[in-house]
Amino acid sequence: MPELPEVEVIKRGLALHLPGRKVTEIVTGNKKLRLPMPRKNLKEFIQGAQIQSVDRRAKFLLITMDNGTILIIHLGMTGRLVISPADSPREKHDHLRLQLDNDMQLRFNDIRRFGSIQVMVPGKDPGNTMLSHIGPEPFGLEFNPRYLKKLAAEKNRPLKNFLMDSRVVAGIGNIYACEILFHACLNPEKKVSSLTIREWTKVVESSRYVLQKAIDSGGTTISDFVNESGKSGYFQLELQTYGRQGKPCNTCFSPITRRTMAGRSTFFCSKCQK
Repeated sequence: MPELPEVEVIKRGLALHLPGRKVTEIVTGNKKLRLPMPRKNLKEFIQGAQIQSVDRRAKFLLITMDNGTILIIHLGMTGRLVISPADSPREKHDHLRLQLDNDMQLRFNDIRRFGSIQVMVPGKDPGNTMLSHIGPEPFGLEFNPRYLKKLAAEKNRPLKNFLMDSRVVAGIGNIYACEILFHACLNPEKKVSSLTIREWTKVVESSRYVLQKAIDSGGTTISDFVNESGKSGYFQLELQTYGRQGKPCNTCFSPITRRTMAGRSTFFCSKCQK
């Protein structure tokens, strides 16, 4: 599943091409996504409007129109957003195509259909969008050691599960939680209530370092991720623990351990991470 770095890479790419473009036509598929496709609102509020900006919140892309409407896109596990010439062949799993006024299209393709499309209409109660109750961005000032220590007080949760909770911090999934905790030299099974301010400082600093490095590398492509131009990222070449079960740690040469935590594969070095 694309995490914060991959979505940020796509956002930056789209931001180079979409602002100022008018959506002249919208075509939707008939397959079900994670949430019902808001076809009526897409036609009424997105079609005919001009794109003003492209932003990111957690793992969501936000495309704001000049009428104040916001198109919210979540890529799910296999979703792709690609800008293509309007006359290029359509693909089987294209669920949404935005025709632009420059003979290009923004296409949302999702083979497994865990992605979602939402429309936030100005002046109307947005209801329970998937943006509700998301914690601070890891690059924001609110994400700091004291915030984490206060939130973790008296909680018996493992550190990795805590870091992957979107109510705690936005956008960190399984791959980057493993990589962040390796960089911070902290065991993913460590109980969050036991962490000191110094250790939480490591978590904050490592989160920002690893995520920024992944963004600079174009994201991580394990199987499906590509950017808006259809190109893969290459941070997977720099992964220290994720997917490296049994391989030597790049620091101490001990074999990388794999365990299952909350149903997710967790990779770490039992010697480096205490």
